[in-house]
Amino acid sequence: MQLESQLPEQTVPDNGRESGGPAPTPGTRRPGGRTARTRAAVRDAVLAGLTEHGYPGLTVEYVAAHSGVHKTTLYRRWKDVEGLVADALDLAGEDSWVPPDTGSLEGDLRALAQEVVTSFTDPAVAASGSAMIAAAFQSERAAEALRDYYIERFARCEALVERAVRRGELPVPPDAAPEIPADAASGATPHRGIDAGALVRSVSAPLFFRLFITREPVDDTVAEQAVAATLAAARAGAFTAAGEAGASPGVTR
Repeated sequence: MQLESQLPEQTVPDNGRESGGPAPTPGTRRPGGRTARTRAAVRDAVLAGLTEHGYPGLTVEYVAAHSGVHKTTLYRRWKDVEGLVADALDLAGEDSWVPPDTGSLEGDLRALAQEVVTSFTDPAVAASGSAMIAAAFQSERAAEALRDYYIERFARCEALVERAVRRGELPVPPDAAPEIPADAASGATPHRGIDAGALVRSVSAPLFFRLFITREPVDDTVAEQAVAATLAAARAGAFTAAGEAGASPGVTR
């Protein structure tokens, strides 16, 4: 469930220019060539600026100077700083991340929790991811992009839930029939009766609360506590509901 560490590696645009095409729709394959390299270079400059100056100090001029893309191009394609930050988050959601598959629900949840801990405590990746989340507290457009990013992440975790159901690790209401057809990418058939997003949120929420609300440290012990609490709730049926009752919009389909 990382943020910054899931972004593509830095690239440099050809001659500091781009092809002039529109930015691709979030969640779709990015176009190749100069446009993709330009978008990646702009993204890297946005992350650097957020890390160095925070959202209030980020400017289009900074992004232009650090990306090699002329500011008139930035204004034309991204309009303003909010647009730049939102697109950086959109680009983060276009990766190939899949939830861990360790062979057990407990192992998968533990791996997810460890991803969060690493993402926001490892000095090599923590600063830019934290800066992105901080930006969402100051920009509604960035908040919407961040929300969409995590909703899409939680949707991918339906495969994790389906595997746990097949192994008999999660209770399923008798009338909660699986949806057909199966997801072509994961091979999973999401169950209407289990809210995968709520289950995964239960693991990550205590960690994010400590990281960004109370500003307390997180470590493996805290992560294990979150996993244990989520497992207990899941096994008690806390994330199941007949049909689609109690499902989170945009997550359980």
